[in-house]
Amino acid sequence: MNTILKGNHLTKKYGEKENQVIAINDINIEIEEGTFVAIVGRSGHGKSTLLHVLAGLVEPNKGEVFLEDESLYDMNDHKRTRFRRRRMGFVFQFFNLITTINVIENITFPIYLDSGYVDKEYIEELIQLLGLEKKKYSFINELSGGEQQRVAIARALANKPAIIFADEPTGNLDAKSSEEVVNLLRMAQRKYKETVVMVTHDELIANVADRIITIEDGCIIRDTQL
Repeated sequence: MNTILKGNHLTKKYGEKENQVIAINDINIEIEEGTFVAIVGRSGHGKSTLLHVLAGLVEPNKGEVFLEDESLYDMNDHKRTRFRRRRMGFVFQFFNLITTINVIENITFPIYLDSGYVDKEYIEELIQLLGLEKKKYSFINELSGGEQQRVAIARALANKPAIIFADEPTGNLDAKSSEEVVNLLRMAQRKYKETVVMVTHDELIANVADRIITIEDGCIIRDTQL
């Protein structure tokens, strides 16, 4: 398999002098195309910071990130933002959906934002795959938490990205909804041969992945292929 994402000597620090915290410390990481990778670890040990650095959301103090051989931090902010919209999908803990528009409009909004082409047949396929057929004209506040996260997954897949970043996608859901959502994410990843990098504190959820990377004190302490 080809390497789609690579981080070299990634370090991110917050604060100064005696108040300084090293969130990630000289991490090297490679992600293979088409794989599902879970990043796990205790709260405050750097897993979300690593994800945000790999996704071009937080600039490291040191190191480089390459997605499809493009250096994220050689880009200016405008180019990096556009690159994220076109080549990445995001699923967050708190959904980040727009409450004033309906489900199908939320799913296609990032494409319109980038003046892109909406493949309506593909969008309908996503809606059916994620069990949202009866909800596509509903507004977000009419949905359960699990349904909202399904919408977020559909939105992440809508522009056919190179990679999906999922930051605690089940962290705001009950156990039953968590299992349903992560299984749907896995199913969509396999169907569309997507690459997924997911942060989770729940090791049971992590077990759906092909690979589990464990972070402690800002360093990778374990890297397990399942």
